[in-house]
Amino acid sequence: MLFVRGRAGGTELTGTLYERGEDAPTFRGAPDEDAPYIWICDEFYEVESGGTVQRVDDEAINVAFDTPMPRGFDTRERALEAAKSHIKTQFARIGVDPDRVEFTVEKGEIPATEDGTIEGDAD
Repeated sequence: MLFVRGRAGGTELTGTLYERGEDAPTFRGAPDEDAPYIWICDEFYEVESGGTVQRVDDEAINVAFDTPMPRGFDTRERALEAAKSHIKTQFARIGVDPDRVEFTVEKGEIPATEDGTIEGDAD
């Protein structure tokens, strides 16, 4: 798996790209994705009140989150392009210029619990 991280305005957003041969986590409401590359990342937007307080450019804003929706892709390049576009869109939704977003892509591993099961795996 790859962690795609965008940073801007003193905050960051990280999504996960599951690669060919890796099983993306399943959860209630998730579509059944058969694509070789699956992108999962939060979606959020600024709200007048409620939500979670987030500091962006030294200003406190209220942010509400939507349920992440997995998206499937046929190629790694297309998946990474869509991941970066998704992250830029989330920053734009909270008033951060998407051109300011800096990206890193890191190889990660699926965390396992002591009994060997995959953390976050739901039936």
